[in-house]
Amino acid sequence: MTRKTASKTVNQNGFDFSSPEDIVCGVDEAGRGPLAGPVVAAAVIFDPSKPRIRGLDDSKALTAKKRDELYEKIIERSLAYCIASASVEEIDSLNILHATMLAMKRAVEGLKVTPTLAKIDGNRCPTLSIRSEAIVSGDALVPCISAASILAKVTRDRMLLELHQMFPMYGFDAHAGYGTPQHLTALREHGPCEHHRRSFAPVREAHLRLGTAIVLPRGEVVIPPVATDDSAPF
Repeated sequence: MTRKTASKTVNQNGFDFSSPEDIVCGVDEAGRGPLAGPVVAAAVIFDPSKPRIRGLDDSKALTAKKRDELYEKIIERSLAYCIASASVEEIDSLNILHATMLAMKRAVEGLKVTPTLAKIDGNRCPTLSIRSEAIVSGDALVPCISAASILAKVTRDRMLLELHQMFPMYGFDAHAGYGTPQHLTALREHGPCEHHRRSFAPVREAHLRLGTAIVLPRGEVVIPPVATDDSAPF
C-alpha cells in the first residue's frame, strides 16, 4: 500500500537570536556611497507601550516627505534612539567600511537604554559589548532596523542641505553627495572642498587634475606628475 504525504512549503527567513526578554535595537547607516559628507548611523529601541508605526520600510524605498513624517513618529514612539556619525577625516583614515562600523558602534553605545541584542542591517556587525545579529536587507524586513534607516537617512540629508548653503556650486541639495553627473561635473569645474572624501577615486582624480598632493589612508601620499610646458623657451 502506498501512502501519500502532502508537501508543504516552508518559508525560512533565517535564524532569530532574540528572546521575549531581549531589549532589541535596530541599527542601520546612511551615506556609505557618497563622495562627500559623513557616514551616519542610527540605533532605535521601540517603546512597546506605544502604538506600532505603520509604513516603515527601507528609507531608500520611501519619498522624502514620507521619511520626514515617519522620522517624527519614530522619535515620539521610541524607548530610546541615538544618531551618530563618522567624519570625512575618519572615512579617509580608516576606510568607509571601518568608519561605518564606528558610526554604528557609536549609535548603539549612545542609547540611553542599554539593549541586550542589536539587529544590524547588512552582512557584518560592528564590535559591540552586547550580542549582535547581521540581517541582509534588514532595513526592509525588520521594523526597528527600518526605523534606524529612516533616522540615519533623514539626518544625513539634512546635514547635506546645510553643506549646500556653504557650497552651493556642488548641488548637495539635489544629490546628497552621491556621484551623479551633476556632482562629477562640479568637481571638475570647482575642485573638491574639505567635505569631500579624498580616498574616493573621483575626488582623488579631481585633486590630481588641480595638481594638488593628497594624503590617503595609511599615510600614502599621491603627488600629481609635473606637467611639461611645451611652449617654454629652451
